[in-house]
Amino acid sequence: MSTKIIPVIDQWYKETENDLLFKVVAIEESDDSIEVQYFNGDISEFDQDSWSNSRIIAIEAPEDWSAPFGGIDADDLGYSDPDSHEDYDKEAPLKDYQD
Repeated sequence: MSTKIIPVIDQWYKETENDLLFKVVAIEESDDSIEVQYFNGDISEFDQDSWSNSRIIAIEAPEDWSAPFGGIDADDLGYSDPDSHEDYDKEAPLKDYQD
């Protein structure tokens, strides 16, 4: 069985034959290659023929999709918010809150 799925950058996929999860990180039109990063962090590539002959399905991003990009801080992912959202007195002048 061959894959009819068109590779899309930033889309996650699963190779069903070996149960590996990966994300397409680049598509090189010049040499018809599809660069991928597996969930474990390994980088690899498919040529168009190997992509078409593989059993690949599109999937949702894994829960911890940042794992292959080791060393990323939560700040880099946009999950942190430095604003502590402390209560403030709505009646107090703004100058009281400015440094």
